[in-house]
Amino acid sequence: MTNFNRYIHCLLLLIIILASCSKQPIREQTLDSNPTDTTSLPITYENGIFVINEGNFNWGNASISYIGYDGKTTVQNIFQKANFRMLGDVAESMKIYGKLGYIVINNSNRIEIVDFRTFKSVKTISGIFSPRHIEFVDSTKAYITSLQKGISILDLHTNEISGSIPVDGWTENLVLFGHYMFVAAIGDYREPSSLRSSRILVIDTDTDQIIDSIPTGKEPIGLTMDNKQMIWVLCSGGYDFFEIPSIIRIDPAKRKIMEVLKFPTSQTVPSRLSMNTMGDTLYFLNGGIFQMPVHAKGVPALPLINSNGRLFYGLTIHPVTGNIFVSDALDYVQNGNIYQYSPSGSLIGQYAVGRIPGSFCFTPLGLH
Repeated sequence: MTNFNRYIHCLLLLIIILASCSKQPIREQTLDSNPTDTTSLPITYENGIFVINEGNFNWGNASISYIGYDGKTTVQNIFQKANFRMLGDVAESMKIYGKLGYIVINNSNRIEIVDFRTFKSVKTISGIFSPRHIEFVDSTKAYITSLQKGISILDLHTNEISGSIPVDGWTENLVLFGHYMFVAAIGDYREPSSLRSSRILVIDTDTDQIIDSIPTGKEPIGLTMDNKQMIWVLCSGGYDFFEIPSIIRIDPAKRKIMEVLKFPTSQTVPSRLSMNTMGDTLYFLNGGIFQMPVHAKGVPALPLINSNGRLFYGLTIHPVTGNIFVSDALDYVQNGNIYQYSPSGSLIGQYAVGRIPGSFCFTPLGLH
């Protein structure tokens, strides 16, 4: 992706964020406008990957696609087909706990809970302002980040919001270390990057209190953990290219930054930090797909996989095979594609999915 396209990409993301407070009418999308399924047989969604398609902002056309691990089975609009209603507006992320899938619907201000095997709705949790991500503390509760108004606490026994942790501004990804949750806090989304206070929050999950914070570069949008339990943070530098992006290594036991690796220029927008199966190699998007060993002394200059004109948008690594899954959002208007690559970068498969595929969720079957 060229610098100009990356700039436009950032502006589009900013518009989505700023507009998320508005309550404009939602446009409906019919099922016919989505890709064709590769199977007409009734199936259960137990052995594959869910693709969370954001859909167009304020169109109400978010959807979930399913790709079987056999590479031959794809099913579109699985939430709509199971529940005879649309999923909502801007599907952000999804996590599975037990038999339930928790789908975070950003602009609809809600969480949809489904039986992930059938995708039948179990419950809808409403009233969360622009939720972003969910992470499970234990069998009793989970935390939900949001664009504003703190971190929500979800009681997993009742699937009701039981409280909140006050935070000023936007919170994003989360990583659990012992009984501490590390949370990326970006600052007020309405302010320019120069005024944002970006940091990693440390929450004691026993008391649901913020006990510490670690200052970072601007816009810490990515968070993951390696096999030595070091936390890695990807800082984009800000949507307005305020500073040079960086990748930071944090020792969560010491709550201290151990290493900062800078990108060569501020005119770049890295995103979607991911970790491989062994926990020793980082991946991220920066036009193409980049691969970086955790022991590297600098950010890689060349991509493992070139974009070749495609708009790579979402990225994840299969937790067993190490295969790379990346989405192509095309022009944010057409339905997108998913590409699967081997760890060495060889193309394995391509799959048609819904509009603006942004994130992924693997089913637990077959992962052990």
